[in-house]
Amino acid sequence: MKVETDHKQIVFWRWVLTASLLFAVWYLAYRSLQPAANWVTYSLIRLPAESHLGSAISFFLFETPKVMMLLVLIVFCVGIIRTFFSPENTRRILAGSRESVGNVLAALLGVVTPFCSCSAVPLFMGFVQAGVPLGVTLSFLIAAPMINEIALVLLFGMFGWKVAVIYASTGLFIAISAGWVIGRLKLERYVEEWVYEVIAARADYELEEITWNNRIESGKTAVLEIVGKV
Repeated sequence: MKVETDHKQIVFWRWVLTASLLFAVWYLAYRSLQPAANWVTYSLIRLPAESHLGSAISFFLFETPKVMMLLVLIVFCVGIIRTFFSPENTRRILAGSRESVGNVLAALLGVVTPFCSCSAVPLFMGFVQAGVPLGVTLSFLIAAPMINEIALVLLFGMFGWKVAVIYASTGLFIAISAGWVIGRLKLERYVEEWVYEVIAARADYELEEITWNNRIESGKTAVLEIVGKV
């Protein structure tokens, strides 16, 4: 047992060191984008600095790799974060929260959890069966498809942090407010009885432990799937 624990710690710190080095390289490359774009435009191609064509080319050479680098970093990190939030873990967290606090927590969890709109019905049933208030459940289900981390990165890269913050805060406000209103209306009495009677299929076996290798692979897969489509 001690040998296994020591091995896990070695693997963990190895990934921390590797991630730190890769982030340092990423940061240096990111900081070099603007000087590199200016050098290519005004020194290599020799376009006038005051010309519209020069400004357009410099902007393109800077913004395109900038957005792609931000996408790679954010998608990779979110891909790792999502491995910590299974449907069962999310349900357990929300089931123990009060309604007002639960609305905020549910909306925030909806941003980072990997559940799409197609899974709304089974998630709704699972949350209700677990005793999660209906308003809290809807805050989660509204925020999950509404606030997309990829759109957030693209907005930040193209329009700046103010527009990105407006997008995220507006989505959170709508999700939290709508869930709070639904909670005040006490609509639980309109939920069909069979929803409460259905017993969710629960695995009796111990879930397979997710290692850091699995989490890193999940981040890589997310980058290949999402950034590859851009």
